[in-house]
Amino acid sequence: MLQIAQYQDGRLELQDVPRPTPPPGGILVRVTHSVISAGTEKMKVEQARMNLLQKARARPDQVRKVLDTARNLGWRAAFDKVRNRLETPTGLGYSAAGIVEVADPGNTRFRVGDRVACGGAECAFHAEFIAIPDLLAAAVPDGVELWEAAYTTIASIALQTVRQLEPRLGDRVMVIGQGLVGLLVTNLLAANGCRVLAVDIAEPRRAIATAVGAEIFVAPASQNLGDTVRVWTGGFGVDAVILATATASNAPTEQAIDALRDRGRIVVVGNTHVELPWKTTYEKELEIRYSRSYGPGRYDASYEWGGADYPIGHVRWTEQRNFDACLHLMKTGVLHLDLLTTRRVPFQQSLEAYRELAAGSPEIGVVLDYSPNPSQPAKEPTPVPVRPRTSASPSSAPAQKSRRAPATRLDVIGAGNFARTMLLPHLVGKIPFGSIVNNTALSANHVKSKFDFSEAGTDGDALLARAGKEPAAVLIATRHHLHARFILAALAANRDVFVEKPLCLTPDELAQIDAAMARSEGSIQVGFNRRFSGASVELKKIISRTPGPKTASFRVMPGKLDPSHWYANLAESGGRVLGEACHFLDYFCFLFDSPPVRVSAQTVWPASGRLPFPDSVTAQVEFAGGSCGQLVYSAEGDSTWPKEVCTVFGAGFVAEIENFQTLKVHQGRKSTSHKFQGKGHAEQIAAWAGFLRREHEHPLPYAVSRQSMQLTFATLESIRTAASVKLPAP
Repeated sequence: MLQIAQYQDGRLELQDVPRPTPPPGGILVRVTHSVISAGTEKMKVEQARMNLLQKARARPDQVRKVLDTARNLGWRAAFDKVRNRLETPTGLGYSAAGIVEVADPGNTRFRVGDRVACGGAECAFHAEFIAIPDLLAAAVPDGVELWEAAYTTIASIALQTVRQLEPRLGDRVMVIGQGLVGLLVTNLLAANGCRVLAVDIAEPRRAIATAVGAEIFVAPASQNLGDTVRVWTGGFGVDAVILATATASNAPTEQAIDALRDRGRIVVVGNTHVELPWKTTYEKELEIRYSRSYGPGRYDASYEWGGADYPIGHVRWTEQRNFDACLHLMKTGVLHLDLLTTRRVPFQQSLEAYRELAAGSPEIGVVLDYSPNPSQPAKEPTPVPVRPRTSASPSSAPAQKSRRAPATRLDVIGAGNFARTMLLPHLVGKIPFGSIVNNTALSANHVKSKFDFSEAGTDGDALLARAGKEPAAVLIATRHHLHARFILAALAANRDVFVEKPLCLTPDELAQIDAAMARSEGSIQVGFNRRFSGASVELKKIISRTPGPKTASFRVMPGKLDPSHWYANLAESGGRVLGEACHFLDYFCFLFDSPPVRVSAQTVWPASGRLPFPDSVTAQVEFAGGSCGQLVYSAEGDSTWPKEVCTVFGAGFVAEIENFQTLKVHQGRKSTSHKFQGKGHAEQIAAWAGFLRREHEHPLPYAVSRQSMQLTFATLESIRTAASVKLPAP
């Protein structure tokens, strides 16, 4: 059989070795999958490649043993002992799964053919067959794939760490280190009802940590950890810290101590340096615990190899019972192993995987597949984003599907002044009008006559429930609180939807729309009209020709909101930030054509009295490409000032739009001015009508509008929390 062998001079070989024999009471397992723990095993490989001086510095405990040998037996004996150690290969791996091939007669738990998860750095090697003592194996339940079960031992390390922490529902826990074990700890804490702040020096870990349950992610090189903790905990400090790092630096320990509240707890699971500053540790009366590998029983030969289990009444969670618990979590879908598996490799190509790890490949979990002679590498699991605890929906935007058949008619729900003046006139003659629905029958009948609809009604739900076979579109121009409700019904009927902004009022509604889009053949376009205006199209041409990030400042002065206006009813409108400022946040996304990553916002006027919600807001938005958008949306000012002014600064140019009627461009030491008409309503409606006739692709895909709504929700969250908000990765 083949097994990976590691030599202490750094060599790795795939050797043909004899098949092992089951230990007394144990089993022989044909391995189907094993997991390379990228952090732990990379460290082992790196240590093996060190010279003798580097090895001595890294393992002073081993140096002491050599000195003891030299003192007792002489330097020649010590030298021979060291040389023998360097020449002897050792096995790599400690977490695997497979099928029982042979069961020792003394074993009563497993039968030939059983699926099992196996652990132990002394036996669960990366090899085609492994011999496992009884208590280092666990039966794999139905519903759990063997590649998932191969994570059991590593997951048990994380689970034992959480048990040592003894978290309580709602605790704020900081997890420093987001390698494989750290991410699993984050996953388990979130599942345990804790709030998690994840910390790692690797910025790419942000998306995965958030996806498995972290509420906040901090990369200390680019973010202030102390300030984040202070804001997140209201100045008290976190309840507990888990150190899942592997470093000779004491920086993670010092960060943990600074972040903890009085009488907080630190649990150490990684191979990390821990030196406790006396003054702070003493004043806070901190508690330090270490988590020992997979759980009670580890390193006890009578337990692991002798089969002497601990009574459950005295030791509830042994390492084997932790195995069982992790397998159950896999079965119920709590552990997001698909997100952590960054690579799957045929066992025959495992050495190449180790070489790439040593070269700095940013892997997290690498699954080795032992399928006989695989024709191609096993397909990597596709990460399915989990709801980030930030500002918006739990999943990425579903793909928008467009049917080949053109829409045969347009139904309209909402016949207010905006629909009558800004939308419907631009649709006349472009698509047949079907039903017009409005809460007020008179208005519905008026619009029916004016625009030649076939029928009028007052029940939007009844209209959408009449799902005919012919493809029909629907325009939704109701008050905001009805948008999501009618969108969901329209998507269930596979309709193409145009909805005035905002798309919806809450992140939960956005999540429902996501799910409906995934099932529907319909589509959604949101009324973000300003990006379609002539001034915007011309400005975008200038931006696209200019390299580098840009800065945009959008100043909006809408005037004070009349408390008697329906916009002042928060339940109906969602407020001015959600109902109106979303326009300008979307415009930043349009200008920069890159996803927003962070927003910081504040109100400018107290939210009190007759308007107990933000009426004015300033916001700064950071985008992935380095661009920045600054929004000033103020109800205060003077009416002689233009309502909307957008200024864009880029390499070699400054451009300014005023009320989308004028575009001034300063470039090449000269200034030019362009005149335009309208804010893009006509252009957007025309583009959507062309899509309904299937003349071109969708002019504003759902994913784009959804991103703008996420940014709007993040802005509201930033106002509520008085802190910058990280948006989920697209």
